[in-house]
Amino acid sequence: MDPYLNDWLSLVIRFLHVVTAIAWIGASFYFVWLDNTLQTPPDWKKKKGISGDLWAVHGGGFYEVAKYKLAPESMPETLHWFKWEAYSTWITGFLMLILIYYIGADAYLIDPNKADISQTTAILIGVGAIFGSYFVYDFACKTPLVEKGLLFGIVMLVLLTFLAWLLGLVFSDRGTYIHIGAIIGTCMAANVMTVIMPGQRALVTAVEKGEAPDPKYGYNAKLRSVHNNYATLPVLFIMLSNHYPMTFGHEYGWLVLGAIMLIAAWARHFFNLRHRGIVKPSILISAIVAFAALAWILKPTPIEAVEGSTGLTDAQAITLVKDKCGTCHSKAPTDDVFTVAPSGVMYDTSDEIMNWLPRIHARAIISKDMPFMNKTQMTDEQRAQLSEWITKKQAAK
Repeated sequence: MDPYLNDWLSLVIRFLHVVTAIAWIGASFYFVWLDNTLQTPPDWKKKKGISGDLWAVHGGGFYEVAKYKLAPESMPETLHWFKWEAYSTWITGFLMLILIYYIGADAYLIDPNKADISQTTAILIGVGAIFGSYFVYDFACKTPLVEKGLLFGIVMLVLLTFLAWLLGLVFSDRGTYIHIGAIIGTCMAANVMTVIMPGQRALVTAVEKGEAPDPKYGYNAKLRSVHNNYATLPVLFIMLSNHYPMTFGHEYGWLVLGAIMLIAAWARHFFNLRHRGIVKPSILISAIVAFAALAWILKPTPIEAVEGSTGLTDAQAITLVKDKCGTCHSKAPTDDVFTVAPSGVMYDTSDEIMNWLPRIHARAIISKDMPFMNKTQMTDEQRAQLSEWITKKQAAK
């Protein structure tokens, strides 16, 4: 595909994905807050079948919201449904997955240092993992395990972390993380399509026929909505993770992902409890402490200077950066994938390289995720020499 066209398609789809995700997650947060904030209504409302209500003020006006225990006596003329936010988010996300990771599998998904697989094989593994995981999750939701919320969550987290380890054996680090995100997002969207919406349609149909709605539909829909709510922060992290290689690029990146998903879900639990009037600061504090501890644990060890090395001269260091990084970061890249300098960062001149020294140090020395997929084969010895040179230059400022 033409790189210019590819960039525009990526921009449009990514923009739509972010917008629809905001709408979906915003609705999820709002309705969980709504359920947890409802108060006991007066008797006259209870007689109408209302189980809870609340008052709110927003945008210069007052709102009165009421929730029926099952359904009203008759259907209102206009009934608002919430589904297209979920479907649109999943569709745009899957289009991004195809455009970036499947069409561009050789660059973003396949890591030849891990496994020598074809593009077709990589795609089949990815798609199989995404849809296969939903069937496992859906099966678990139909077992007694789902009634034990905490245990169910722990089991799902362990399975996702284990799957991240498995995918990490054949996929690039970025590809592994994004597929776990796609798995979670698919389960969330499928919850809406296969459980929540059918349950709501069953309630509407029963009311229209003058029948008493079966409580199981509302219960199952609520259960899947709660699952989606706890999954929002983990999936949001994964959406952003590709910008932070100290997570996905770590030797135990799969375990890092599992830890962050746990911390994110735990932090979400604080807010869900708070909406019900249960304030437990210890939950949020422990989540923050755990996140800080994880950052400390992941701190890379300093690269030791090469024994017997006299250090790189300025000319040697500049040449090394141009040779190992300039294939992509140049006005005229020679890389077979990146025909435009990523993020507009160029290393054509010594001044440009000097301006980007902190970033070069962070990506080529600390996280080691650059050069991209190490296509130019930068060695550990070269990284150590470059680190020593950059450290001296920064100290001299």
